[in-house]
Parts: sequence; structure tokens; C-alpha cells
Amino acid sequence: MRGVEAVQLPLPDKDKTRMRILQRFGSVAEAVPPDAVQAAIDGMYALLEGKPADLSNVVLNLDGVGEFDRRVYDIARTIPPGRTMTYGDIAKRLGGVELSRDVGQALGRNPCPIVVPCHRVLAAGDKPGGFSANGGVATKLKMLTIEGAIINHTPGLFD
Repeated sequence: MRGVEAVQLPLPDKDKTRMRILQRFGSVAEAVPPDAVQAAIDGMYALLEGKPADLSNVVLNLDGVGEFDRRVYDIARTIPPGRTMTYGDIAKRLGGVELSRDVGQALGRNPCPIVVPCHRVLAAGDKPGGFSANGGVATKLKMLTIEGAIINHTPGLFD
């Protein structure tokens, strides 16, 4: 196995989830996942149920992903459950706070949400920022709550 290439968070029902997978990847045959992939799936379920799980060792296949995005994902994967960083924090590690928008765009292209925990990356002032997976920011906030991250988010007029 070359690694996990993408993660699809579940939609409200299995048929909608299958349709979304077909939209993203074309015709793919359903199969029993290899042990390493099943372990990743089990870890994601555990995290979403509020149980401890370490996904930092899940092997990813990011062959089609640019170098900058990979660097962003590598940093994001160091954020443990219950903790957060900001786009600016990651940008500083990559060379300067002026890269914050680029960091946000890279996370918006994240093919492996949860394994690359983009939900743990916040905008300036610890505001939620965006989340490209199903449910948007509401899903991001739910995931952070499940993980025990303290996010005091009162939406502003333009949130």
C-alpha cells in the first residue's frame, strides 16, 4: 500500500456519501480496506467519538500534492487532539506570517481531513476560519468540541 490518498467524511446517508466519492474520484470499486487503512478508519471513528487515537503514523500518499501544501500538512499533523494552532502560527514556521492566506488555501485543499487535522487550525484571534469538509465551520467546531479544544466562538456580524 502506498498510503491513504484521500478521506471522505460521511454525509447524512450512505448513498450521498457514495455519490460524493464518485464525484471526487470517478468509478471506484468498493473493497475491504487493507489493514493499515482499516486502522486509520478505526482511529478516525475513535476521535469522532471522543476517544483517544493517534493518526500521526497513518501513511499518506500525497503524490499529487505540491511541496508547500505538504509542508503545511506536515506541521498540521503535529497538532495533538485538544490543541489548536492558527494559520499564522503555521505560516511563521514556513517563513513568515505573510504566508497565512497561503496556509489557509493549502488547508482548504486538504485531501485527508482528520488525518491531516485541518480542523485544529484556526484563523487569527482563534476564530474558526473555514472548513471545506461537509458541514463547514459547524463541523469544524463540533470536531474541536469532541476533542476537548476550548473554542469560545461567538459569531460576529460577518461570520
